[in-house]
Amino acid sequence: MCPLKESQAVLCGDHHPLASTDDERNEDNKNEEQDHSIIRAFLPSLPMSEIKEELISLVKIALPMLLTSLLLYSRSIISMLFLGYLGDIQLAGGSLSIGFANITGYSVIKGLAMGMEPICCQAYGAKRWNLLTQTFQKTFCLLLLVTIPISFLWLSMDHLLLWMGQDPAVTSMAKVYLIFSLPDLLAQAHLHPLRIFLRTQGLTTPLTLAAIFALILHLPINYLLVIYLNLGVKGVALGSACHSLNLNLGLLVYLVRSRKSLKPWSGASLTSWFQGWRPLLALAMPSAVSVCLEWWWYELMQLLCGLLINPQASVAAMGILIQTTSLIYVFPHSLSMALSTRVGHELGANSPARAQSAAIIGLSVAAACGFSAVIFTTAVRNMWGRMFTDKEQILALTSIALPILGLCELGNAPQTAACGVLTGSAQPRVGANINFGSFYLIGLPIAVLMSFGFKIGFLGLWFGLGAAEASCLSMMMYTLIRTDWKHQAKRAQELTRAAEGHLYDLETSLLH
Repeated sequence: MCPLKESQAVLCGDHHPLASTDDERNEDNKNEEQDHSIIRAFLPSLPMSEIKEELISLVKIALPMLLTSLLLYSRSIISMLFLGYLGDIQLAGGSLSIGFANITGYSVIKGLAMGMEPICCQAYGAKRWNLLTQTFQKTFCLLLLVTIPISFLWLSMDHLLLWMGQDPAVTSMAKVYLIFSLPDLLAQAHLHPLRIFLRTQGLTTPLTLAAIFALILHLPINYLLVIYLNLGVKGVALGSACHSLNLNLGLLVYLVRSRKSLKPWSGASLTSWFQGWRPLLALAMPSAVSVCLEWWWYELMQLLCGLLINPQASVAAMGILIQTTSLIYVFPHSLSMALSTRVGHELGANSPARAQSAAIIGLSVAAACGFSAVIFTTAVRNMWGRMFTDKEQILALTSIALPILGLCELGNAPQTAACGVLTGSAQPRVGANINFGSFYLIGLPIAVLMSFGFKIGFLGLWFGLGAAEASCLSMMMYTLIRTDWKHQAKRAQELTRAAEGHLYDLETSLLH
């Protein structure tokens, strides 16, 4: 027997010199066929009846969530209008405190709450009703504990902001706003898990009705606190807290009177309180990291604008564009939440084929949303900025950047929907890794290089965001194409058992 070197094989006469090349080609063909089979498995031919049925299921969840998100977005607009009415320092202080609160508080609360979503979705699909209520109760307690260090941080935020060189008058106003926002922080700690608890049962209409109820009261409450009682910035902060409390109240009234919903206060036992924490924390931590990484990116964009040649116009234009992308984001985000619910339900019910179909149809709808965003931002580029300002420098930056923002949404819409699929299949760690890699290892260096290295300036930051979105979408799609849906259905069964305390091997149920 000759050794495996090609020259010795030729001398021995028992191996043709081209045989190794043929073997390599055969191996390459096998790998190519395997890749094609994976793609074909991800893109099966779906009958029209199944597509129609899945679209209806997605719309039933996504449409009320879309309306709810728009109503919640209106709350922030009303608050900003009242801050602007009070004066420039109040507006600057309120804006600074809202940014600080988003970075250090609300992003953490929202991210940790998302850890309960895959457990509740899959438990509902598996008809493990007690697990939903137990997970809600554990998540609520976890968020209450987290609000303690956040509250201490908010109470001492003036020292940190002054150390960072912020204006003392603006910082003083921001501290007042944050102190009177502490009730809102506590209300959000209950509201986020409660919304997920209802949505994972497919009960989204009550969320919309509660949001309408809270928004109707928001304007008169702000008028009462800010103008009639002359509380100023304190009144705006307390008005936001009242809005969150009214949302909680509306949902609790629904839960008391409803015969459809599970009751979040039932199903608990002394034993259940000491079981199932590990899978919840294993999902909550990477979910929080993923949300924080995404939110912090836009705050970094604002900071980098302050280092450009014309910082005032750049910061103002960036603020307008971030508000615009936040409005557009409502649409794919609502679809993402619907996808998370649908995929989680089907995996929990051990129906991997239907979960895969939901993912494919949802991603197709998200791609259509992305194209719509491109058309919209291109069409309104010369008039959109005039809704916010009449300063020519700001309008010029906004007009030239809006089409690039639309191109970013072309990637952001489907990758946001893909995040929903990953959440529903209990893979937040994958999403966190992709977000970190695409936004901070690819997008941020490109943004800095193009803005400051190549002297492109303001547009360079948006080119960096476009690179981040493109790389994020590519990695998300690669992950979903390689997904073994039967294995994900098996993981869903293991996860629901783990959360009930029957299985402790998270290496199997969560990490693989």
